[in-house]
Amino acid sequence: MVMSTSFSYRAYSSSQVQCSIHRSSILLNLDHFKTLLSSTFKPLLKELQKVRLHFDVPETINDASLKMLNAFVDMAFEVVDEPLLPSQANFAPVEEIKEAVLVGSIQGNIPDDFPEGVYIRNGPNPLFGGWKSTKSVFGRSSHIWVEGEGMLHAMYFCKEEDGKWNVMYNNRHVQTQTFKLEKQRCKPSFLPAIEGNSMAILSAYLLNWLRFSKVNKELSNTNVFEHSGKFYSIAENHLPQEINIYTLETLCNWDINGAWNRTFTAHPKRAPGSGELVIVGVEATKPYIELGVVSADGSRLKHKVDLKFKRCSLCHDIGVTQRYNVIPDFPVTIDLDRLAHGGPLIKYDKTEYARIGVIPRYADSDSLHWFEVKPGCAFHILNCFEDGDEVVLWGFRSLGSIIPGPDLGLDKFEWFSRGFKPLVSLVDKDIENLEEDGILFSRCYEWRLNMANGEVAEKYLTGIKHSMDFPMINGDFVGMRNKFGYAQVVDSIASSASGMAKYGGLAKLYFEEQDTQFFMEDKYCEELKKTEYHMFEENTFCSGAAFVPKNGGFEEDDGWIITFVHNECSNISQVHIIDAKRFSDEPVVKITLPHRVPYGFHAAFMPLPLQLQQS
Repeated sequence: MVMSTSFSYRAYSSSQVQCSIHRSSILLNLDHFKTLLSSTFKPLLKELQKVRLHFDVPETINDASLKMLNAFVDMAFEVVDEPLLPSQANFAPVEEIKEAVLVGSIQGNIPDDFPEGVYIRNGPNPLFGGWKSTKSVFGRSSHIWVEGEGMLHAMYFCKEEDGKWNVMYNNRHVQTQTFKLEKQRCKPSFLPAIEGNSMAILSAYLLNWLRFSKVNKELSNTNVFEHSGKFYSIAENHLPQEINIYTLETLCNWDINGAWNRTFTAHPKRAPGSGELVIVGVEATKPYIELGVVSADGSRLKHKVDLKFKRCSLCHDIGVTQRYNVIPDFPVTIDLDRLAHGGPLIKYDKTEYARIGVIPRYADSDSLHWFEVKPGCAFHILNCFEDGDEVVLWGFRSLGSIIPGPDLGLDKFEWFSRGFKPLVSLVDKDIENLEEDGILFSRCYEWRLNMANGEVAEKYLTGIKHSMDFPMINGDFVGMRNKFGYAQVVDSIASSASGMAKYGGLAKLYFEEQDTQFFMEDKYCEELKKTEYHMFEENTFCSGAAFVPKNGGFEEDDGWIITFVHNECSNISQVHIIDAKRFSDEPVVKITLPHRVPYGFHAAFMPLPLQLQQS
């Protein structure tokens, strides 16, 4: 994801609200409300940095006041559709079908040792036609491209006694509390509160909060994971939603029996050996990031620690090794004070520090060891492991952040188009100091963090032939040294032309083999890892690739890569199954779907336990 960037923060006391917000003035006078935001909300934001109290604001507002607030919003804010270019058509939402349908068009044979289970992918599927912007006297605010209510797309692979495979497809929105609220109201209700003019975002916060006791929607659109036989949909602006893996119905929020009362990372990691789940929660106010360790059976929170971050970093992914938790702190930050002074809520600042923290599994913050690293941006971690005194992190690093996009006032399409440009046209420049062209070019990168002497060694592991991201490995090797990694390959030309990331292939990385070619240019020379590619036909792009281990497999790459694929010329969506050992060959299976599947984010293959298969 890439990833979802919305977040929540807690309200403050009733007396503060009653003393600071004169509702009658708000409802009767736009100019007074604008002045009120500037003079009152900014100081309250500073107070918000100091306290985190739970308070249900609408309980203090009677029905008549809520109706007047809603009327004010309808009068003062014009909701505008964000247009999509023809080249962005498969980012548009689809209708949910709710009931699984049998898929009849299967080209090739599903292997006998392919496991039964569910391949499930998450992604944004905005309600009411697409992403929205608002215009008002306070300015403009808009959704960013990672927002949009989550929709699950699931493929069910069931094998009959005679060896015949039945394949079914279903999709369904994740029924968060805010999703159900907007569906009930039959119209967009939450004002966009991430991107836009500072005053517009502040007013959106305040009005969302007064009407719904939430500043933004619960998206649940980024990832899916399993823990202790239960299945969850997640975006890091809220708690996970437990789902029924067969019907895709949303069951409940998962707060670990009341022990976790904050946001929840989209990429929790299962600790090797123990089976415990390592999580973090990011908030816009202190404590900015807390780390938790959930028991292997999912029943209790065994450990929780404030990592004492000095800023709210957009920590999208974390790593684990056999003994340690690994926490990136790159300079993509959420800053309420910056917003209150007219700046962007989310910003990447390459002049700020970048570091990686390593902390023993159950330690307190005093045991957190920080390593300063080169500036850059890395949203996704491929794997971490221990190598002697070193903790090794493999991830995908770029020189700029794809989230949230350009600063206010810059042309969004032009900014993304320049950022996605390939690096092959820039060999005459200093690649580590790009300003615009190619700053979103993402490459596999290695950080070696020496726990004994505090030294850091870092380098690229892949060259400039292809940008890549959305990594995956054989899940049995999380936190342990692995030989192979996989990633989605960015089609830099198509992405630059559309201003949206498109993935035109897949890559297999051989970490124990060197590439036979080197890229050498003035100050730039390094040995790279062997990389094998599986590229799709022209104008065909994938999303949600995942590794499926083979039943009875012995080697790390015994298995398949499965992915949703969409052909933009025919407007046909498929699922491809690719043999990981014959990676560049044609897919062993192509399954044509009865419905279009928009591009999305992360996916997983869930082998179904026997008792679930029989239910």
